[in-house]
Amino acid sequence: QVQLVESGGGLVQPGGSLRLSCAASGSRISIYTMGWYRQAPGKQRESVAFVGTDVSTNYADSVKGRFTISRDNAKNTVYLQMNNLKPEDTAVYYCNKASTTKFSWGQGTQVTVSS
Repeated sequence: QVQLVESGGGLVQPGGSLRLSCAASGSRISIYTMGWYRQAPGKQRESVAFVGTDVSTNYADSVKGRFTISRDNAKNTVYLQMNNLKPEDTAVYYCNKASTTKFSWGQGTQVTVSS
């Protein structure tokens, strides 16, 4: 059973940056396409970015050019570098694999963008 622990969130002003981390334990995640997801208050969880086993990447239009997803298989960790943050990026951010069958969701990490 894979456990996912997200960290790195916080309060940041518009235009600021944060780097989120997702540390996995219990099994190697290197064989999976992994993704970052977010859920804003009153909204459904949505996908933000994916990184494949070949380190190919894919982004939601809303974050393209601002966010960068990466992975370090040696550390069993996935990252999300978020630049030029906007108030609409405020949400709880989670990581999980891309497939329909997901690992158990972690607690997520809160990102709040506000002046």
